[in-house]
Amino acid sequence: MSFPFNVYLLAIAAAWLTAFLTLPAWRAWCRRIGLVDAPGHRKIHEKPIPLAGGFAVVTGIALPLFCGVLGLKFHFLSLAAAQPLAHGLSRRAIQLIAIFLGAAGMLGLGGWDDKHELRPAAKFVGQLFIAGLVAVAGVRITLFMHNVMFSYLVTVLWILTVTNAFNFMDNMNGLCAGLGAISAGCFGMIAAVDGQYLVALMAFLTCGALLGFLPYNFPKASAFLGDAGSHLVGYLLAVLAILPHFYTPKNPKVLAVFTPLLVLAIPLIDMAWVVIFRWRIGQPFYVGDNNHLSHRLVRRGLNPIRTVLLIWLLAAILCSLAFL
Repeated sequence: MSFPFNVYLLAIAAAWLTAFLTLPAWRAWCRRIGLVDAPGHRKIHEKPIPLAGGFAVVTGIALPLFCGVLGLKFHFLSLAAAQPLAHGLSRRAIQLIAIFLGAAGMLGLGGWDDKHELRPAAKFVGQLFIAGLVAVAGVRITLFMHNVMFSYLVTVLWILTVTNAFNFMDNMNGLCAGLGAISAGCFGMIAAVDGQYLVALMAFLTCGALLGFLPYNFPKASAFLGDAGSHLVGYLLAVLAILPHFYTPKNPKVLAVFTPLLVLAIPLIDMAWVVIFRWRIGQPFYVGDNNHLSHRLVRRGLNPIRTVLLIWLLAAILCSLAFL
């Protein structure tokens, strides 16, 4: 019995609509509590912008998921969708709980940083704790990892790296959210083709929620992701890169395990370049500057909108190559 494709479309549409409709409420809430990005150094906006994106994205994922669980419980779903979902949810219950606790933790950690500007060490400890929680729950990189401790270390390092890579990429309107949507959509399609329906649904929910936020963030921004949103996006993409089984009987090529590196190549390469550059000039790697790929393209003559569109296009090309 094949999983119905229309459920994937429903997941994207529901997440998009939920994030799109709830963002104004989150934006008003952020203004009320003072969770805004004020104009200042290296910033081009002239008035405070609410940091509401992460809250709308997590709502766009959580609310449709909750409705789906209710539909499963009260038998509103077709048998073709209900049976595999019930099996997957029961088999991965602990992992799913840990994943969503981790998402809430990353959102809260980033939001606290947005509000109070945490010290880098404190933020790193928080990220480390959340990544460790997810790894302990069983969401780990295990292929070719014959040592359990090494598997834990590689998983934690991967989550920390991808989370911070997307945090670094949140430097122009629409850039981080657009890259996140493209990457999540790619992971969703890869998982769907291989019959990994639960992973595909999580990826498509993430993709839809980010697409629902994008109209408020690109080309002009009335809301930002902030550290809360960029932490959430990076964390979700890191987890979505771990969950699928890229090496399967249907796809027995060993090189398939490098698919996540291709899908996430742009944020990973950008972070590596920036960290090395800052190290060479004696600047702490966590201190922001204007040396990211997006900034360099603008200095080459592209305007910010065309720069973001070009980077999106490059990401989409790399994601299409991932199918090969």
